[in-house]
Amino acid sequence: MRRYQISDQQWDLIKDLFPSRGGQPDNRLFFDAVYWVAKSGAPWRDLPTRYGKWNSVYVRFNRLTRIGFWDKLFERFSDGDLHQLILDSTTIKAAPKAGGLKKTSRRKPWGGRVEE
Repeated sequence: MRRYQISDQQWDLIKDLFPSRGGQPDNRLFFDAVYWVAKSGAPWRDLPTRYGKWNSVYVRFNRLTRIGFWDKLFERFSDGDLHQLILDSTTIKAAPKAGGLKKTSRRKPWGGRVEE
């Protein structure tokens, strides 16, 4: 399996959700292309050629977006308990100065120290 491709087990869960249209290219290849763009963060134009023409993938992605396909896909696999996620701020590290701790010394621009 290549990086940024879903497994066969994952594909089996979603393959029947795609709208069937005659003459459409392989749905698995299309989904892997969309997944590659989403996971890599690259622009559509940088889509590897193994997925086909970037513009064709982009147009199909937009078409599925307009009919609400992606929303339905996410709703089907979303966990209802994760609609809100609350982070406990005590688990997030911050620099000591963020809490108001005063510096005991500072550096001069030429590397020497000045004691306060």
